[in-house]
Amino acid sequence: MKQLIKFVINGMEQEVAVEPWWSLAHVLREELNLTGTKISCEEGDCGSCTVQINGKIVKSCIYPAIKAGGKDVLTIEGLKGKNGELHELQQSFVDNFAIQCGYCTPGMIMTSKALLEENPSPTEKEVRKYLKGNLCRCTGYKKITDAVMLNGDK
Repeated sequence: MKQLIKFVINGMEQEVAVEPWWSLAHVLREELNLTGTKISCEEGDCGSCTVQINGKIVKSCIYPAIKAGGKDVLTIEGLKGKNGELHELQQSFVDNFAIQCGYCTPGMIMTSKALLEENPSPTEKEVRKYLKGNLCRCTGYKKITDAVMLNGDK
């Protein structure tokens, strides 16, 4: 039996009827059409589904949607730069060629954003450690690490 939850998604109040077993990733993609959040492993291992809930990173594929009630959820679609342009971290990924197939990119960016909020000047070792829960099969992580480090202290 569906339950109604209310939460803030990317700054806008939302109300959605959810089944108790639905993941937040399912609700974002299938009910709200926010397809930037990717679903890959459905076990919380790859990080492609990473979003922020109340400022903390969460693997949305294993986070029960029902728990999002009353919370503030930020997805990749909610990141905005000046005048509607890309967020500076998104632009850094583009400028540093840190995107290949792009499947991991939303999760990498959301995780990197949380890191830079905690530590605006991370070392390469700190970036790699923070991103250890995000898998990329294309880039080899060097360009991703560079994109995050070059975006620090902004």
